[in-house]
Amino acid sequence: MESLEEFYKHKFQTPPKIKNQKNGLFDVFTIEENMKYKVKTPAYVRRDFYKILLFEGENVFHFGDESIPVSGKTLLFFNPNTPYTYETLAPGTKGYFCVFKEEFFKDSLRIHLTDLPLFKPFSKPIYPLSDDLFAEIHPLFVKIKNEIEGDYSYKYELIKSYVSALIFSALKLSVSPAKPESTNAATRITAVFMEVLDRQFSIESISQKITCRSPADFADQLAIHINYLNRVLKKTTGKTTTELINERLLSEAKALLKHSDLNIAEISEALGYRDQSHFSSFFKSQTQYAPSDFRKV
Repeated sequence: MESLEEFYKHKFQTPPKIKNQKNGLFDVFTIEENMKYKVKTPAYVRRDFYKILLFEGENVFHFGDESIPVSGKTLLFFNPNTPYTYETLAPGTKGYFCVFKEEFFKDSLRIHLTDLPLFKPFSKPIYPLSDDLFAEIHPLFVKIKNEIEGDYSYKYELIKSYVSALIFSALKLSVSPAKPESTNAATRITAVFMEVLDRQFSIESISQKITCRSPADFADQLAIHINYLNRVLKKTTGKTTTELINERLLSEAKALLKHSDLNIAEISEALGYRDQSHFSSFFKSQTQYAPSDFRKV
């Protein structure tokens, strides 16, 4: 996982002074100033910080096993649980991005960032903006940039309000408005199951290994009967426990095959398969491709 400090070091020849150390790291940049350092396309890894990007141009962003092209004016959100990368920025690309730790919002937001749909594990919140929406979003980044370079005593409180406006404006753009989650037992069990499943990922080296990968493993972790877990997940998600686990394993396998240098035997071992043949059989049954063939696609 790349830290915010490491991000500064590889992104800029002269890393900027870390700001707001007391309340959590935060900074904002223009894409134009980022491009002048001619940095390489970022590695496909998770970061330990959040990022909000206002993008003007064309590019392809890679999240997990999915590649999403964007064109024109676009608002994008990135979180520590979702590895990502993107193609080399084309000349003429413009925009802003801010980076921050969750501590930056300590005591400011009534909810945790991880409770928001924008920052759920493996979410891909990408919002194409009309001219009217761009006219609402763009000034917020300009204000953030102006404030961080100023010396107003309460500038970080003001910046928090602007970033909050970005977040909640994006939530309004969602096709399905976010609703408070039910607090019944089934919802809680599903949420814990998904957390246990997601926190095993993403695989970044051969030293990482998936240890919780069968329905029985998860039932043990949650201290409930496996049949009850199966009923709950089927009711709340429409999918069986095995289907949910396999979907997540397949997503990670695709990402590793496309974006990592691990060989197939190493990927198989990291994902908890007894041997490469079992992994290959699973992958082919799900995709119709052998892992080696998928890597060439």
